[in-house]
Amino acid sequence: MTNVLLTGGHAGTTALAVIEEIQSDDHTKDWKIFWIGAQKAVEGKKSLTLESQVLPKLGVTTYSIIMGRLQRKFTRYTIPSLIKIPFGFIHAFYLLKKIRPQVILSFGGFAAYPVVVVGSFLKIPVVIHDQTAAAGRANMYSARFASKIAISRVSSEQFFPKEKTVLTGNPVMKSIRDIHPRLQISDPPVLFVAGGSRGSQTVNTLIKNVLSELTRSFIVIHQTGSLDYRDFVELRNTLSEESQKHYELHETIDPLEMSLFWRKADIFVGRSGANTVSEVIAAKRPALFIPLPFAYNDEQTKNAEYAKIIGLATIIPEKNLDKETFLQALSLVHKEWSRIVKHVYKKQSPDMHAATNVVNLLKTFVS
Repeated sequence: MTNVLLTGGHAGTTALAVIEEIQSDDHTKDWKIFWIGAQKAVEGKKSLTLESQVLPKLGVTTYSIIMGRLQRKFTRYTIPSLIKIPFGFIHAFYLLKKIRPQVILSFGGFAAYPVVVVGSFLKIPVVIHDQTAAAGRANMYSARFASKIAISRVSSEQFFPKEKTVLTGNPVMKSIRDIHPRLQISDPPVLFVAGGSRGSQTVNTLIKNVLSELTRSFIVIHQTGSLDYRDFVELRNTLSEESQKHYELHETIDPLEMSLFWRKADIFVGRSGANTVSEVIAAKRPALFIPLPFAYNDEQTKNAEYAKIIGLATIIPEKNLDKETFLQALSLVHKEWSRIVKHVYKKQSPDMHAATNVVNLLKTFVS
């Protein structure tokens, strides 16, 4: 039996795509997959990470790790979080000795760093995968401990040691890769709004201000995240009966069901995390991206720019975001929808074989 350990702080659908590939490959079906990650999505909150909820459904043995992390803002959770950092390395040592993996695959994030460091000292081969068009902070810190670094975009090469780096693409689940692009927009068009698995209060505030206008012309599917969900339930109740029929509200979306939402969508609105951008490109859906302005290395802007080069993205910097700017940009995307999708219709996603590439890389470290 081959034990393979996956770890990460925000792997999401990338990890699912790799797990899916491992379980479908005849040469790796006997691999036993383990996961080490965070249990809570937000420090001090009760909401669980999607990985801790979804991966056990796939037969993955999961462990939550005691760890701390650096926070952008000082809160009452900052000092307790910092105090937990050394305990993360001790806990990682305990878990690695228990699991005894032949190889570690890290998707980055604060939860993965102690696993990578301790794994390296235990002489376990470590493969890092970076999803972004730039580079994640934890992955840059982890690079010295890695045997190989898999990157999703050529633009990431500058951040990592060249001799360790290999371009694989960003793994996307098969159910999303299999979505056929459409050449005709729905009537009424379907707007899919999401701010990532935990939601975005900036995106949610925007939607709150334009929801009555949107539901006159679009069907709006809105994933809010846990913090704002109750507010939007109340807001929906204030809409007209017709507008309520045009507004589909979700707190979270099970990643295993994400393809259903992409199949419905005509236009995407939201943040430009690496996995979201990869899915937009795979599904060939025009997108209005509002990059997170303080993402490390401005990675969300770079992700969005990558999709813009392909021909799918319109970018609205958060500093320029207001009701009028958004509605004008959305109107233009709606007007140009047919031209956009015809332009990308025959283009293959650069991530089409990424899951296979990553699993093949893992195979080189498994005897």
